[in-house]
Amino acid sequence: MNHKEKPLAELTLRKYEKPYRLTGRELVKKLCLSIGLLQPADSRDAVVDVFMSVLKAPEPVSLSDIEKYVKVSRKTYNLSMSGIASSNIRRQLKRLKDAFIVEKLGNAYRIAEDTPLHELFAEKIEKFYLPVIVARVKEYCEAVEQERWKHGCSVSEMQKSDE
Repeated sequence: MNHKEKPLAELTLRKYEKPYRLTGRELVKKLCLSIGLLQPADSRDAVVDVFMSVLKAPEPVSLSDIEKYVKVSRKTYNLSMSGIASSNIRRQLKRLKDAFIVEKLGNAYRIAEDTPLHELFAEKIEKFYLPVIVARVKEYCEAVEQERWKHGCSVSEMQKSDE
């Protein structure tokens, strides 16, 4: 990917059914899907176990403890052990940090600012990250409109030239 094509910011949000009957790992997995940390039908879902290890920890948790939790969790749920190498767990922690969910304190990790997740989402994503992305998309819409009218081309003329 050309460096000019690499996004400065990226956000994926998905709406699913309300979380009435979901619990534990399935509930966390649906949250990961909802905020774009996981793709639908993706079998490589170690991020769910990494996220759960930080969520369940009463205090900041070390990388080695996260690794242990991930292994036990994947065995418990009879899941593939692929994607549980230290390098991948560090990558998943970075993704959680980039999503403003997890922060590193020394050599340990915790939920950012020890804040409830709905507050993190409201403060970091809804009020800060999303408006910046929406504003830039609007700038692109305006630039495309200017380009469209600069050439004096109506929509019907553009459709004819595409045929």
